[in-house]
This record gives sequence, structure tokens and C-alpha cells, in this order.
Amino acid sequence: MENVKSWKSPRCSLSQVKGVPLLEPTVQNWALVENFRARSDDLLIATYPKAGTTWTQEIVDLILNDGDAEKCRRAPTHKRMPFLELFPVHSLESGVSDLEKMPSPRVIKTHLPIQLVPQSFWDNNCKVIYMARNAKDSVVSYFHFDQMNHIQPDPGPWDQYLHKFMQGQLGWGYWYDHVKGYWREKETKRILYLLYEDMKEVGRERNPRDEVIRVMHFLERSLPDDIIDQIIELTSFSVMKENPMANYSTFPDSLFDRSVSTFMRKGEVGDWQHHFSPEESRLFDEHYEKMMSGTSIPFRTQL
Repeated sequence: MENVKSWKSPRCSLSQVKGVPLLEPTVQNWALVENFRARSDDLLIATYPKAGTTWTQEIVDLILNDGDAEKCRRAPTHKRMPFLELFPVHSLESGVSDLEKMPSPRVIKTHLPIQLVPQSFWDNNCKVIYMARNAKDSVVSYFHFDQMNHIQPDPGPWDQYLHKFMQGQLGWGYWYDHVKGYWREKETKRILYLLYEDMKEVGRERNPRDEVIRVMHFLERSLPDDIIDQIIELTSFSVMKENPMANYSTFPDSLFDRSVSTFMRKGEVGDWQHHFSPEESRLFDEHYEKMMSGTSIPFRTQL
């Protein structure tokens, strides 16, 4: 009999919804996502994959629970703040079904580009927190994640993966369209737009405290300085990496191959320099300038 620990789940393929590649189980159940009924007090946390989603979720949960670390360890991240468009893949439950059973107020995770977010979120004037990360670090982190995540399609070699990223052929589509879509709508909808690099920077113009306070104000909360300091410490990369309720260590080995990479790998700004060749960096920069022309989002690839 095959050793259960050595078994790896079959990877999903991608199909498209309105031109955006998504995991096949999501596409098959798209009507449930599109018709999802948001509530007026729902909070949506939106990101392109591997842009600080879990970090943002943990900051939000701690703010909503007044910095109480024990309350935030009540369940793993994906149970506290379900993933809207995740559908039964092997042993996982549907994000929609989990959300329908949750009492209000709900915090909901999504990687959907803004044009695919269910209309009910906008009809109910829901708050959205969007976290964006620079493209070069995003693609590196996504590559490592797809290597260890056996739900996602096989990433293949790095050079091919980089090309697919640039052409919008990875799950959830073009990074460029994703970050620009929420940026364009941030003044007309209740969207707080955060930059990963601002959250990571210490000193100079911004620091993690400034960004946590922005989130707190957006959530219409007020916390004393010592609690804010505690939230910053609890959501540092080193602390979260050891927190089993935030580091996805509760996911089975058949889904996440931790011999390849941990879910929380480095969390650095500028790690792309260890992966891009000089020629890849040059070609990527040329393509980036073309794709981001006319956009004022102040991304930084180094601090």
C-alpha cells in the first residue's frame, strides 16, 4: 500500500472566466462566486497571489480583536477569513459554503481582479483592503509557492514561469491589470490601497506603524499605542512564521510540499535579485514600462 505521507494530490489545471485564468474547480463553480451575496458589514481583503495576503489578514484580525493574540489563534487563517473563490480541491471545503455559515461581520479573502469581484460587494458599499507588492518580488514568491502548492498547476522551469507571468497566463491573470484595477477604483469605492514595501520599510517616510494605523482608521477602530506595538510584533515575519494558526502548517503534506518550500518563505523586498538574470531583468523592465505606462502606483523593488 502506498505510504500516505508520500502521496501528492493531483494539480489543478486552469480555465478562464471572462479572459482571466482561474483554477478549474473555481471556473466550474463560477456561478456560486458571481452570485455570492455580500453583507454590508463584510470586509474584503484582496491581493494578487503572494502579495502579503496572510500578513494583511493577521493585521486586520488583531485590530478587530483589540490585539488579543489568543482570540486570533482560535482557528487557522483560512477558517477565520475564508477564501471566497476556493472550491473543493481534494480535502478542502468551499470558501462560499464556509462564508454562508459565518455570522457577521465577516472578513473575506480573494485574489480576484476587481472586474470579477461579485457585484454584491459594490451594491452593499463594502470596505476593501487591497495589498499590492512589486512585480519582481511577486513573481519570485509566486514561483516558489507554485512549486510547493500541489493545488496549483505545475510551475515548470523559472524562465518559462517568468514568461507566463509577463503574459498573464498564471492563475488570476495579469499582475499589471490586477494592481491597476483596484488603484483606479480606490477613490470611487471604499478601497484602502496598501503597498507591501511601505509595510516592510523601517524608518524614512513610512514604517509598519504608519500602515497599521491606516488600517485601524479604515476599520474605524481606535487602539492604544501599546496594543498597536503588540500588533506590529505579532505580525512580524519571524513571529508569524512560527504561528501555526497563520503559517498554513495545518494544511496536509499532500497539498503543501514543505520539503520544497515553506508557505512563508522569506517575505523580503528585493529577493528577486537572486533569481533574475541581468538579461531577464532588462527584458522584464522593458515589458513593465510598457504595461504600466500612465500609471502612478509608486512601486519599489528595493528599500
